[in-house]
Amino acid sequence: MKKNFVKRAAFVLAGALASMSLLSACGGSQTATSAPAPADNTAEAESTAPAESAAPADTTTPAAEDTAEAPAETPAEEAAPAEGSGERETITIAASPTPHAEILEQAKAILAEQGYDLEVTVFEDYVLPNEVVESGEMDANYFQHIPYLDSFNEEKGTHLVNAGGIHYEPFGIYPGTKKDLSELADGDAIAVPNDTTNEARALLLLQDNGIIKLADGAGLTATKNDIVENPKNIDIVELEAAQVSRVVGETAFVVLNGNYALEAGFSVGKDAVAYEQTDSEAAKTYVNVIAVHEGNESLPKIKALVDVLKSDEIRSYIESTYDGAVVPFN
Repeated sequence: MKKNFVKRAAFVLAGALASMSLLSACGGSQTATSAPAPADNTAEAESTAPAESAAPADTTTPAAEDTAEAPAETPAEEAAPAEGSGERETITIAASPTPHAEILEQAKAILAEQGYDLEVTVFEDYVLPNEVVESGEMDANYFQHIPYLDSFNEEKGTHLVNAGGIHYEPFGIYPGTKKDLSELADGDAIAVPNDTTNEARALLLLQDNGIIKLADGAGLTATKNDIVENPKNIDIVELEAAQVSRVVGETAFVVLNGNYALEAGFSVGKDAVAYEQTDSEAAKTYVNVIAVHEGNESLPKIKALVDVLKSDEIRSYIESTYDGAVVPFN
């Protein structure tokens, strides 16, 4: 009987131990396989629970694969717009209306093929286009020649440089109330631009045509104060460059930059009573350039802009459009 009692006690103890073991396994299994978590929480469940506590291998392996795939898809979807969005680089440029902005309009399509969008802002004066480039508001400007650029830098303390010469515009003397220089009378007025370099250029052209004589060495800094001979007492009327063409009904003649002559409807070949010759030193000196802030002249987009403006397509456009008032610079 004692033996039977011991056997029964051993049997009961073994059963109790087996039940405890079964309950423990169920608890671990419940933790790993409780109601399926969203995909976003899968990684967290795996990182906080030991590998042994996870569901059986054949159950957890697909979940791990799904988790690995989800992050991989997200970057691919984010990168797609950048790769296929056709993002382009923009070139912003300030320009005079004629011919600069017109030439730039012709360059837009060519630059677009190279991945650049050209944005042109037209200015009517000779100051603001330099100020917006100096400040960094715009990438470049196209309206001025090198002597004016140098003079502006010196006077204003700016840091603008020539990124490439594009064309020059022969200065011309155009009729106002008189049609020929032989009609000049004592005391007649001739209007000229009042900025330093353009006034000098106008006075040099008047000198070349025997109307005045300048002091020796006056050169590119000449003003009417440098006039040493004025046999007909010509009144030199100094005006802002954009205003000169507007006084043709008030002065005997006007001396105009090529772009302002075009805006006024003048043609160098047909209307000018005298103009700078294409092989003159003045024509070479006064080439119009793309100006940028110092340090930006080697930027790829600036180089692309200059190359296009010097291309055969743009040269052909200039030669066929402006009747000698604008000449491509080699």
